[in-house]
Amino acid sequence: MAETAAPFDISSASRSAHLARFVADNRGASLCLAILLGFVAVALLAPWIGGDAHTMNPLQRLQPPGAEYWFGTDRIGRNVFARTLYGARISLLVGASVTVVTVGLGLTVGLLAGYVRTVDAFAMRLMDALMAIPGVLLAIAMMTLFGTGLINVIVAISIPEIPGVVRLVRSVVLSLREQPYVEAAVAVGTRLPRILVRHILPNTIAPLLVQGSLVFAGAVITEAILSFLGAGMPSEIPSWGNMVAEGRLAFQTAPWIVLFPGFCLAFLVLTINILGDRLRDTLDPRVAKGMP
Repeated sequence: MAETAAPFDISSASRSAHLARFVADNRGASLCLAILLGFVAVALLAPWIGGDAHTMNPLQRLQPPGAEYWFGTDRIGRNVFARTLYGARISLLVGASVTVVTVGLGLTVGLLAGYVRTVDAFAMRLMDALMAIPGVLLAIAMMTLFGTGLINVIVAISIPEIPGVVRLVRSVVLSLREQPYVEAAVAVGTRLPRILVRHILPNTIAPLLVQGSLVFAGAVITEAILSFLGAGMPSEIPSWGNMVAEGRLAFQTAPWIVLFPGFCLAFLVLTINILGDRLRDTLDPRVAKGMP
């Protein structure tokens, strides 16, 4: 007996058409995507565009923005423009890493929890316990326990974000496991991994793309919060949170130390949120048809 193919809600061809229409028809989303790619390009080219971000020149301390120092200098004479570009590296790296870790683990646990009832009972109680603790508070506690550093920041931010992805994927799986094509696959003896990968996983892609954009933006903000509080990146590493924390001491006399990294942080998060919102409008068939 031939295996019954799953009538995916969103086929590969349909997803490609959605994404093509997303880029072609939505100018706002295309602009946000271009801005995001610009941030990535600037972060990668930071050493060549901004120069050295660590050199201290006390004789040039607290210089206002001008031809020599586009964003001015900080309290010990470091180039704020160069440090802002390097800060984009940290934010994008943390955001991308947290998104990959969170979506990868959340997708795996969510698929198993939604389909295997014995896994569901244990996994969801663990997720409920994690969600009971505010994410920033849990991240601060973990950073206090394990110390500052890039890897620790990624882990500390990822763990509080995983329950949201797990619950999202689980809800999709619960609505799909009783579908006729899944039951037909079970009836012909299809193994569990193949059922999850072939018949269920494709239907989670669209909501995961949207959730991933939210996780990315949240990770960027949380990293800045941790660094501002002294519990994130080491103080010698130029991140936007560190720059704002250092600049607050001289804000009245040199506001540019805070304003430029703060503006870049807000602009990046706004861009990602708008991009995720437009992506949801394009991939969600209910929104596309004007349904509530």
